[in-house]
Amino acid sequence: MSELVSTRIRSTAGKLGLPHLTETLNEYIRRADEGKMGYLDFIDLVLSEELAVRDDRRFRQGLRLSRLPHHKTLDEYDFSFQPDLDPRKVKDLATLSFVEAKANAALLGPPGVGKTHIAVALAVAACRAGYSIYFTSLDDMVRNLKAAEAAGRLLNKLGTYLRPGVLVVDEVGYQPLERAEANLVFQVISKRYEKGSIILTSNKTFSEWGQVFGDEVLATAILDRLLHHCDVISINGPSYRLKNRLMAIERENDVA
Repeated sequence: MSELVSTRIRSTAGKLGLPHLTETLNEYIRRADEGKMGYLDFIDLVLSEELAVRDDRRFRQGLRLSRLPHHKTLDEYDFSFQPDLDPRKVKDLATLSFVEAKANAALLGPPGVGKTHIAVALAVAACRAGYSIYFTSLDDMVRNLKAAEAAGRLLNKLGTYLRPGVLVVDEVGYQPLERAEANLVFQVISKRYEKGSIILTSNKTFSEWGQVFGDEVLATAILDRLLHHCDVISINGPSYRLKNRLMAIERENDVA
């Protein structure tokens, strides 16, 4: 390929928003020569590589905007430490069929059993699959919505929690809410109903949500919409954090 044609291809690729092609054209040509590719195979190679680069760029940007506390995957979750948890149920969720159906997932259990890890892992998988994601604790969401309401910007702020394809709401039940605060949560749940997925974690059983939201009727209305299309996984095992702390203490004692 002449230098003139190479320069023209790089220029055109830049104008088309294909920066990877402008940087790797010579590598593509080398691979095509070594593989004795035909014209269609060469075009397929270039387009496939460009799509992969674009998908990876979108994935990394989605993670950056998601506010996830970490980017752990299910491969990093120690199912052997939670023998009562059926890995198949979690892996079924990881197929993201519930996200495609705009349904929900709820992870219930005491602190430290890995609820947030699984929720984040599902969100990362959803982001990889092309869905927009956003993470928040329930307390942070309520605090932000209250501040927006006081400033007359509630509708605008609601969009933060309504736009994502997947909304992760962590730590439901750690702090009881006042009725006005619970009503803000109801607005998010009801407006997302059958329009986008929610993944939530809670240390409370659903029968205790009346206490969490300070109103049995409001809690029932929230649960009615949330659980209509929802996979529920209960994790009732030991705490990973306590396990790690005990191991650290044992190491300190061994050193001493």
